[in-house]
Formats: sequence, C-alpha cells, structure tokens
Amino acid sequence: MVTRRDLITYTSFSIVLSALGFTPAVFAAQGLKLGTDTPFSFEGLIQQAKESAKSPYVAPQQVPDSAVASINYDIYSKIMYKPEYAFFNEGVSRFPVTFFSVSNLHKLPVKMAVVENKRAREIVQNADYFTFPDNSQSALSAVKGNVFSGFRVLEHRQPLNKPPVKDWVSFLGASYFRAVGELGQFGVSARGVAINTVFGDTKEEFPDFTQFWFESPEKDRDRLVVYALLDGPSVCGAYRFDLQRTKGVVMDVDCVLFLRRDVGRLGIAPQTSMFWFSEMAKGSASDWRPEVHDSDGLAILTGSAEHIWRPLNNPLQIRVSAFSDNNPRGFGLMQKQRDPESYLGSAGYERRPDLWVEPKGDWGEGTVQLIEIPTDDEIFDNIVAMWVPAQEAKAGSEHQFSYRMHWLADEPYPSKLARCGITRLGRGGNPGAYTDPASRKFMVEFHGDVLEQLPADAHIDAVVSASRGTLKDIKVNKLPSGKGHWRTFFDLHVDGKEPVELRLYLKSGDKTLSETWMYQYLPFTSSPKPMQGV
Repeated sequence: MVTRRDLITYTSFSIVLSALGFTPAVFAAQGLKLGTDTPFSFEGLIQQAKESAKSPYVAPQQVPDSAVASINYDIYSKIMYKPEYAFFNEGVSRFPVTFFSVSNLHKLPVKMAVVENKRAREIVQNADYFTFPDNSQSALSAVKGNVFSGFRVLEHRQPLNKPPVKDWVSFLGASYFRAVGELGQFGVSARGVAINTVFGDTKEEFPDFTQFWFESPEKDRDRLVVYALLDGPSVCGAYRFDLQRTKGVVMDVDCVLFLRRDVGRLGIAPQTSMFWFSEMAKGSASDWRPEVHDSDGLAILTGSAEHIWRPLNNPLQIRVSAFSDNNPRGFGLMQKQRDPESYLGSAGYERRPDLWVEPKGDWGEGTVQLIEIPTDDEIFDNIVAMWVPAQEAKAGSEHQFSYRMHWLADEPYPSKLARCGITRLGRGGNPGAYTDPASRKFMVEFHGDVLEQLPADAHIDAVVSASRGTLKDIKVNKLPSGKGHWRTFFDLHVDGKEPVELRLYLKSGDKTLSETWMYQYLPFTSSPKPMQGV
C-alpha cells in the first residue's frame, strides 16, 4: 500500500545542465545533453493544452516494471545524484534544479526542458546521471528515453565537492508539489487540480504533470519560473509557477484548464495534509504523543472579510464540509500549535508550514470545501481543502485561475480581531456533577490585542449557535495569566449521532471582538477504523 511518504520522498541527489546552444551565464557549461531548440511561450502551452483536450486521453507510457522492480523504497532513498549534473548551478540564478529518478513507486517518466529567449530545449535523459546502490541501476540503464520522475529546487548553489544542500520546492508524483515554510520543514502538500475527490461512487482521478520547462529570469536571482503541462482522463491544462524564496516560499500560479468530460467536483488550488489526533479529542492510549498532525485547522478569509477558524477532525466516516462564499480572499490549512512539547517526537510537527491560497481577481461564487477522511496512522494524508466553483464543470469548458500560495508559519493577513486559540472538549456539567451523558462541554480560547486591554470584569458576550441540540451554561472569562487570553465555555446537549455545526464569536455591545470559530461536532465518536487517506 503506497502512502504519502512513498509518493513524495526527498533524497539527496542533484543534476547539472549543459549550456549547449544557450548563454553560458545562465546554464552550466558541462553536463546534460539537450535536444533541438523549439519556440516556447506560455500562450503556446495554453494552446497546446486546448488542442490536446479535444482528443481522447492517451495515458503516458510508464517505464517497464522489470526496469524498476529492484528500486524499492529503501533503494530509492539511497540513490545519489551526480553533482556535476546540476543545472542553474552557475550563472544568473542562485537556485540549482535537480531531479528524481523513476522507481517502483514513481513509474511515470516526466519530460524536462530549459527555456531561454523564448526557445526551449528538452533535456536528453538517461540513468547515468544517478549513482545507484546495490547494482539496482542495471535494469534501468537499458531504458531508452526519459528516467526523471520529478524535480526539486535547492536553497543555493552547491560546490561540486560538498554534500547536497537542502531543497525548498519539490514536484513529484501526479500533480503533487510542496515547499518548506519559514521554519524549514516540509509538511502540507499541494496539487495542480483535484478531480472528483470523494464524489459519490465516482473514482477520483490524479492527472499528471507530464512535462516541465524551466526559466531563470535574467534580472532576478531570487526567482525561478516553471511551466507545466497537466494531462488526465478528464482534463488538460497549462500552468505557470513563479517561485520565490522569501522568509518562507511564495508561488504565483496561473492555470488554464480544458475539460475533456464532465467533472462532478473540480477542486482548484487543492491542499492535502495529515491530521491524526490532537489534545482536543484523543482516543484512549492511541499513541504516546499528545498530538500528531501536519495541520490542525482550516482558516478562511471570506469575500466579506470575515476570518473563520475551523479545527480539524478525524471522523469515523468521510465528512465533507462546504463553506459558501463569493470571491474569497483566502483559505488554507494551518498548523496553529507550535509548541514542541505538544508533539514530543522527532518528526518536527511544530515546524510544519501553513499553506495559504490568496486568489487573484474574481473567483465568483463557490465553496471552500474541507474533506476529512478517517485514519489510524500518521503516514496517510487524510485532509483535503480546495475551492470548488459554483459553475458546473462540463466537457468542453475552459477554466482560468490565478492565485498566490504562501508557505509560512502563520496566515499572511491575520485578523486584527482576537484570534481563536486552543479548543478542548469534555463531559458536560461541572466536576462531581456530570448528570447528563448526552451533554458535551466546549472550551475555546481567544487571544489578541483587542482583548488584552480589557479589564477582568469587562462584559463580553459569546455569540454561540448550533445547527441542532440545546446550548446552556455559556460563560466568558479572562485567564489569570493575562496577555489578552480569554476563554469561552458552553455545554451542548444533543441526542442522536448526526453531526452538529457550531459557530462562535465574541462581542461587546455592537462591537465584534473576535474572528469566528466554527466546528463540526460528531457526537460520542470513538477511535476511527483504519482507512487510507489520499
């Protein structure tokens, strides 16, 4: 069974590109062979995708099983890339680009090309660019044609006699990619598009980035532009990624999608992450650590400028939540808990990046959709967040979107109101008087400057609503530690096992003091059944 750890494996190898026919200041003067140059532009790539979408889908040919049968997960992690083949290791760009080889986990070879002055030359690939352990290269060496399965971008130029430097962007597997945040860790992943994710009995599709083109802007050493062609049974698309290494990573994305056939759920700017459990609701003795997750909530900035925080669940069955909006200002999967003591392990979950999608232009009506899939292990990605347009995704239709992706340690545009903090659940009632087994107590923290100046006896109202059930004992009080931290308590009595949608914010008189906390309560759930994520 393939997991997300298998799909996206970051190993220590790199490649260098030849300057044949190109300006030596841009590419290395030795290394890979290049094919004949051809005209290239993003407009031309869009037209190519449009024409391809008019024809039936032809699945790209994978490398033979016999060629990669010996390249399992353990071998794959030991493959080394010959440093003399890294391109953009000299010249204008300060970010070398390196490649991943095909394996029994990644059997689809991907074409790669370099662009300069609106001319592109494809990289001539072979297995000699890699160092393989245990003679595992022998079968792959016989493969004629492409052997690259993806690429990554290194932090800076790498001396050939030094160990490889760390990467900050990686594209590998279907249309998956990810980046480090400002805390230097990979975590949440993104995809070019999501097709029919958990949509009735329809099988989900995973279109592939089948070819990439790399362009280094001559006047900006801190940027790298990557173009991609996406292809799948239901869609063909053209992408432009403008990659920038800031305190985290910023990606400006332009995409044009052409549909071959109807799509029931078209996910734009999809994100994929892992949430097993948190201190909010942890199964008894499920794991020795207090929390295990790459992300712990979904943040949304609506078109009306409302900030929403929705803690994640690990439900017993698949749950899809839809947040209707018009021209959203942003959304993303966040890792709010940053205390290492909350995780206690060596995985570095406290350093996982937040991923914020900032739409450009008008996206119109639609929904931010959150999909939560049961899991009983941290190796599965079981959380998906994406924008689903209200417009039907019909065969022959065209869809254009532009957005900016922020890989950071917090939202790029946090609310100026009090922000949601920790959420905790417990038995309803008071200690020693738990008389209502159908009652659940909720505690939600809020913090921020707007609350810090308030006295302990300030009158603050908690505006709480529930889609069903009865709310009682609603209280708001200031934490003794101060620092603008306040807590809201309330009990919910609810019969039956259907989900309850909860909503909460703080106000004083007519003045709103906090962002909006939203939560889907699943009454009296127990430990989830094993199920693979996406």
